Amino acid sequence: MSETWTTTDIPDQRGRVAVVTGANTGLGYETAKALAERGASVVLAVRNAEKGKQAAATMPGNVTVQALDLTSLDSVRAAAAALRSRFDRLDLLINNAGVMYTPKQTTRDGFEMQFGTNHLGHFALTGLLLDLMLPLPNSRVVTVSSTGHRIRAAIHFDDLQWEHSYGRAAAYGQSKLANLMFTYELQRRLSTHGTTAALAAHPGMSSTELARNSPAALRLPLTWLSPLITQTPAMGALPTLRAATDPAALGGQYYGPGGRFEVKGHPRLVTSSPQSYEVAIQQRLWSVSEDLTGVKFPIAQPAQARP
Repeated sequence: MSETWTTTDIPDQRGRVAVVTGANTGLGYETAKALAERGASVVLAVRNAEKGKQAAATMPGNVTVQALDLTSLDSVRAAAAALRSRFDRLDLLINNAGVMYTPKQTTRDGFEMQFGTNHLGHFALTGLLLDLMLPLPNSRVVTVSSTGHRIRAAIHFDDLQWEHSYGRAAAYGQSKLANLMFTYELQRRLSTHGTTAALAAHPGMSSTELARNSPAALRLPLTWLSPLITQTPAMGALPTLRAATDPAALGGQYYGPGGRFEVKGHPRLVTSSPQSYEVAIQQRLWSVSEDLTGVKFPIAQPAQARP
C-alpha cells in the first residue's frame, strides 16, 4: 500500500453520490471538496444551511446542501427523508461531524452532548440511509473517530449520559470509542451482504475548530505547540478519504496518519485500542443505541456472531 497516499490517488468518482456530515468547515469541508473535485455528487449535511451554501459555492461540480442537526433525532429523520426523496442511491456516507470537550449539556433528546452527537446521531442517520447503499458495489460508510478513543475511554453502560458525574475528556473518549465499536459491529452485519463496507478513520492532530471547547489550560500550550504537532485540515482529511475511496481498503479497517504516534503524516492502516475490538460490548452498544434512537437497521446480526 502507498506510503504517500494523497488526493491524487482518489479514483474517478463520477456517477457516485456522497453525503458528508459537518462539511462546511475543517475536515468535512476538505473531504467534501476532494470528492467533488474527483467528480462525485456531494451533499454537505450541515447544521447551518447558510454556511453550508457558502462552503458549497467554493467547490467544483455538483455540490448541494442538506440541513442536519445531529443533536436532534427529529432533524436526523427529516434529513434522511429529504435525502431519500432526492436520491435513489448513496455510494458514500461520511460520518464526520462532531463535538469535542463540551461543557456538560444535553442534546434535544436528552442525551449527553458528545455521545448524542458523535455517536447516536450518526448511528441513526446511517440506519435510516443504509438501504440506499446496500445494492451498490463498493458503497462505504466511513465514521471518523479519534486517538481520543484511548484516553480515559470506556462505554459506561451504567451511566451513558453522564448524569451522575461528568468529565469532558472521558465523555469525548466514550463517544469516539463508540464510533469505532459501531463501525466494527456494522461491518460484521454487512459482511453477509458483500456490497457495502464500514470503515473508520482518524485525522491525528489537525488544526481545526473542534478543540475550541478545550479547557484554557490546554488551549494555550496547544497554541504554542501547534506548528510542531498539528497538520492542516487537508492532510487530516486524507485518512477519511483513503478509507472512502482506496480500492484496496476493506471493511472493518481503520486509517490514520502514518507519522510517529499517528499525530500527522500520510494515511495508512492503523489499529485501535484492544477494548474497541470486544465483540460483546460492540453488540450491547448496538442494541442500546437502537433502543435510544428508535432506529432499526435493515440488516440482521449474523447468527454465528451471536453470543
